[in-house]
Amino acid sequence: MKQLLYLEIPTSDLAAVQTWLHQQTAETLGLSASVLTSTPSGIHISTGPAKLVVFLWQHLNTTYLKVMQWSDQPLSGQQEWIHTFEATLKSVFPYAPKPFPEIDLSQTDIFSALAPYYPLTAKYFQNIPNGEADLQRAYWWEKRWRDTVKLGPQPPKVQPIMHTAPPAEPDSTWDIVIVGGALGALTAAMMARLGYKVALVERIKFGRMNREWNISRSELQTLVDVGLLTAEELETLIAREYKDNFNQFFSGNNPPAARSSVLYTPTVLNVAMDCDRLLQLCGEKLLAAGGQIFECTEFEQAYLEADSVTMQVRDLSTDQVSYMQSRLLIDAMGTASQIAQQINGGQAFDSVCPTIGGVVKDGFAPGVWDQNYGEPLFTNGDTSRGRQLIWEMFPGEGNDITIYLFYYHQISPENPGSLLELFEDFFACLPDYRRCDLDQLEWRKAAFGYIPGRFSRNAQDRLPGCDRILSIGDAASLNSPLIFTGFGSLVRNLPRVTHLLHTALQNNLLSGEALGLVNAYQDNLAATWIFSRGMMAKPQSTLPPYWINAILNAFFGVLSTEPPDQVDDFIKDRGGWLFMTRTILKAGVRMPQIPWWVARAIGLKELLNWVPTYLTFTWTTILAFFFSGWLPQLLQRWQTPLSQRWPHLWLQLLSWCYRLTYGMGKPQLLLRLPPLTDSPSDSEIKVPTSETVSSLSG
Repeated sequence: MKQLLYLEIPTSDLAAVQTWLHQQTAETLGLSASVLTSTPSGIHISTGPAKLVVFLWQHLNTTYLKVMQWSDQPLSGQQEWIHTFEATLKSVFPYAPKPFPEIDLSQTDIFSALAPYYPLTAKYFQNIPNGEADLQRAYWWEKRWRDTVKLGPQPPKVQPIMHTAPPAEPDSTWDIVIVGGALGALTAAMMARLGYKVALVERIKFGRMNREWNISRSELQTLVDVGLLTAEELETLIAREYKDNFNQFFSGNNPPAARSSVLYTPTVLNVAMDCDRLLQLCGEKLLAAGGQIFECTEFEQAYLEADSVTMQVRDLSTDQVSYMQSRLLIDAMGTASQIAQQINGGQAFDSVCPTIGGVVKDGFAPGVWDQNYGEPLFTNGDTSRGRQLIWEMFPGEGNDITIYLFYYHQISPENPGSLLELFEDFFACLPDYRRCDLDQLEWRKAAFGYIPGRFSRNAQDRLPGCDRILSIGDAASLNSPLIFTGFGSLVRNLPRVTHLLHTALQNNLLSGEALGLVNAYQDNLAATWIFSRGMMAKPQSTLPPYWINAILNAFFGVLSTEPPDQVDDFIKDRGGWLFMTRTILKAGVRMPQIPWWVARAIGLKELLNWVPTYLTFTWTTILAFFFSGWLPQLLQRWQTPLSQRWPHLWLQLLSWCYRLTYGMGKPQLLLRLPPLTDSPSDSEIKVPTSETVSSLSG
């Protein structure tokens, strides 16, 4: 028995493919001398002693086909026929992105509106607390994301940044206005603790997340070391800390060299966060330091002038418009950020990780999963409709379990990446992934979002902002290229960004050039971009469906032979040049097809674009070897004269110093927040009504 063809047919309609196959004759298949016999799963082809078997099966909500030679003797012209048969199948069943439905909720509810397109999603969201609002938000988020991608390399039609005076006098004045109350809450609390007057604007009710966050204890300790949280407060944020993590990838169709054992990562993402509690704490600290939170308030426009930026915001509960003047606007709006799109000419992101899932109350039935273990990266099949679906599963508070399904995706206007389609796959495939009955599961919440990325060739390639405007977090496309987590990246780099931002504000260095120095760019992450791009499947690819699983197995197989502490550093974005270079070479030796597959997958042009980034990483590694051990301490001693006489030079040196430490995955803490002394007792979360705004003016 010999495999001749393995193909994914990008449709969930197995019956349609089977019907087509059964309707074929020897003549239509170009096998006039053969005898075709239908079987329950395909067809049987005989030509004298030569026999082929074509069979179908369904998995991961898509269809797969294999052609096996069932005899010692091949068919006459067998190889040419296989190529023709493959081309015919791709022509008859091409990949067609599912059109996004336009719905009118004035006539019906969200469940009825989406049921014809996403029946499982509409059904099971009705069993999720706050499911109607969450499904509306998922629909809105995808619609906005699609509109953003559809514009392509051009600024948005409605410019969020206007280089004119605002149409009205400001109702309130601030040092910093941060738009986006999730990851933005951490920066808001940090800057308020440094003495700045900070306003946090959040479109929804503050303190509620549509994604769960996992992190390691050592990374979370950063918030204590920098002085934002106490050790006691940190413990209240940990919903669960578990023993170990398993990482394993499907290898049923892989070549023997591309099959690996489980990779254990006990200290990677092994702490489940209480996200609501973290946002609550940050909100309390922001308010205690004199800041303000404007919830249920939407950013509409920024009016940029030489000495200030004024935001037009709308209270969604009263429809009242207010104007907030500030020295600096921080954009923390994530993938929905039109500001980031305008600043970067419509090219703020070039890749994305659509991520969906939910929290299952009290987990699965006994015996299905041990709550002491997590599963950060797991595949149970090959590519599905042009995507390599990857599961994540983490124990949560009590016996709860958080489950995600995601994939790495290269953005295109025709196929921007879909949350709702992924939710449909999630509900269809979850019973196979974790032996469960969907009708018996009780959900606590849904989780979803787009995690964006962008390949930056160097620190200047992607603009983090312009005059008086700075993007952070997902809006700045700063995350791990391997595990695509913006939260971990923000926490790790929070002291760095806060220190640089504090220095810029102290010296009024708020031009686009100066704010370009305030970013969390890491040379080691830019170099590892090739890993995430190498895991982005493409519809109608000529590569076999198992190729991403083969790469993952080969690479993680190498990682399983490396020292655990170095593997831990690599996955936490602290990997060095030597480790990365060694593991790439070892994976290539183990599976020689990998370089060829990656080159075919991402294209020769993109591969050549990566080479200068790798060389820059090499050069920065050399500089870090010679300077990172003593330069930070020296700059600390020179801070006063340098910052007073040459403030811009001081900011440049400080940014470069951070690039040689944090930017190489070797953080050195140079900032600690002052203790909080005078805490206003009457602080509260408010929306910008006329009474609130007038009390904050001036």
